[in-house]
Amino acid sequence: MSGEKQPRKASSVRHTRAIERDHSKHSITAPTAAQIRERLTEIVHPATLEQVGYFHRLGLRERTLGFVVMVAFVLEMIWRQISGASELVRIIQTEAVLWAAPGKVSQQAFSERLSTLPSELFLNVRLSVLPLVQQRWTERKRPLPAEIAWVQERYSEVQVVDGSTLDTLIRKIGLLKDLPQNPLAGKITGLLNLCSRLPSRIWYESDPKAHDQRFWPQILAALKANSLLIFDMGYINFMIFAQLTQAQVKFITRAKSNLVYTFERAVLRTAAVHDSLVWIGPEDNRQLVRLVEVLYGGKWYRYLSNELDTEKLPTAYLVALYWQRWRIEDAFAIVKRLLGLAYFWCGAQNAVEMQIWATWLLYAILVDLTDAVAEALHQPFAAISMEMVYRSLYFFTQAHHRGQANDVVIYFAANAKLFGIIKRKRRSAHPSPLELIPILTDSEQP
Repeated sequence: MSGEKQPRKASSVRHTRAIERDHSKHSITAPTAAQIRERLTEIVHPATLEQVGYFHRLGLRERTLGFVVMVAFVLEMIWRQISGASELVRIIQTEAVLWAAPGKVSQQAFSERLSTLPSELFLNVRLSVLPLVQQRWTERKRPLPAEIAWVQERYSEVQVVDGSTLDTLIRKIGLLKDLPQNPLAGKITGLLNLCSRLPSRIWYESDPKAHDQRFWPQILAALKANSLLIFDMGYINFMIFAQLTQAQVKFITRAKSNLVYTFERAVLRTAAVHDSLVWIGPEDNRQLVRLVEVLYGGKWYRYLSNELDTEKLPTAYLVALYWQRWRIEDAFAIVKRLLGLAYFWCGAQNAVEMQIWATWLLYAILVDLTDAVAEALHQPFAAISMEMVYRSLYFFTQAHHRGQANDVVIYFAANAKLFGIIKRKRRSAHPSPLELIPILTDSEQP
């Protein structure tokens, strides 16, 4: 009936608007403790200075908001979750920001630099920092999950790849204001080192509808021989499978329910585990792979791998490693929800890219800090909450200002229970396959 109230159409950007409202109402955070500033400066500043020569080769001239200063400002804006350019400008004029001294800066000038300073410079800084934090991870001693400790001794790298669509660009400024609806910010694809949790590569595509398959050329170019790659069904491509095998890269993925294959022979078979060699793909890309089927919770789960050597990759470890694929989802959650990549300061393409590279740079630094805390507590990285490490920086800053703490790692280790830094032990709904699947003896092989 015409008099009836029509149901309101759900807003496609309601979630993002809620994020923007919440972000814009954040109170100004306290200045970062001196030791945290020193830690950020120690890791990032040398890599920033390395890019100054490239900055000049691009024909860019120094100004008040030069590249080195802008890196400090952008990192501070993300690290302290400052809600916008106007708030940051007030902070810049009243206090030192990382390695940048206080100075007079206008909001217009800062916003203009977000749009024009090449984001590639921030990408280069992130790439320069990664080997350093990876080396720091290698030198630390802390327990590792059984499957991670096992696999890193057998493969040169273990990488997980996945993609994530970025949220809506709410602020309609510049070219965006004439669009009929708020556009999505694009799509990122990440290649995550499963052992260290550090992002090996991040790719950005401005088209939010870009399919995962579009990123395969970049992924292939980034992989090393004798590495192991884990991905979900969105990346299944028989031609790519053949290229991975040719490049001496092993993979683990889920098998689609409609997979067409030709059975070759059984590797092992029990009531709950089937491990078989099968042929998949069309004639041009026909390939022998392993099809592993596991009965769990009344449901069969199926996995594919081109690692045919069951001694190098036993069934239990194959399944356990795929279940670790979720670590890249955790990484996306940290950068989007905790470090604010669900909120964009500026709709300009360059500014979006700048924020993406800077956020992933700070994610790597947060991983480095969390790993140091894990070492101090003699706990595996997975037992430490990255979120609570980040949120507890406030308490360290206050303790530091009172003269009660000088070392953030020692302080967190001493107050881990108070701050919830060690995750609560819960009965997992998905225990490790290493607990579920017996390591079969030769006598049980068919």
